[in-house]
Amino acid sequence: MRMFSRNCTRVNQEGTKDTKFLLNCLCVLRAFVVLSNGPMAIRFSNSELEAFLDESLPVERMTAIEEALRASDALQKRLAAIHGRRDAGVHSLGEIWRRHRLSCPSREQLGSYLLGVLPREASDYVKFHLESIECRYCAASLGDLKAQQSAAESEVAERRRQKYFQSSAGYLRKK
Repeated sequence: MRMFSRNCTRVNQEGTKDTKFLLNCLCVLRAFVVLSNGPMAIRFSNSELEAFLDESLPVERMTAIEEALRASDALQKRLAAIHGRRDAGVHSLGEIWRRHRLSCPSREQLGSYLLGVLPREASDYVKFHLESIECRYCAASLGDLKAQQSAAESEVAERRRQKYFQSSAGYLRKK
């Protein structure tokens, strides 16, 4: 790759690197890698494969890994090796971080986010965690909190309706 990038560096008339030429070279290299490694040439890091085992990746990425696993014996062997290493008790720092969800906000913080009472910095982090990282655990927890909130709101509305009815019952005429 170093040799390839050195050959793809070209200086334009202004004396700066020609980025269009470099991008074209990278596209050619990517096409070469895809063609030389077959149609399922998507690369997955070990941390992504560990997250796949924990089922903590976004749905699209999980699907891509599943499809690649069906087509690649080498990827199946890598995943088996990672699984074997986990069973042997060898864990990376990132794996421990993901497994114990140390970066996930607490359920109380998610509830405060839902109510809109979190400080701006904390709210920005929760939004980033839900939308950019796409944490499935936190999305499920937030969905549960939303369901509880809507159930509680409908219960409050029903109680309010009952109170109005009971307080106005004396004003209704009996016929």
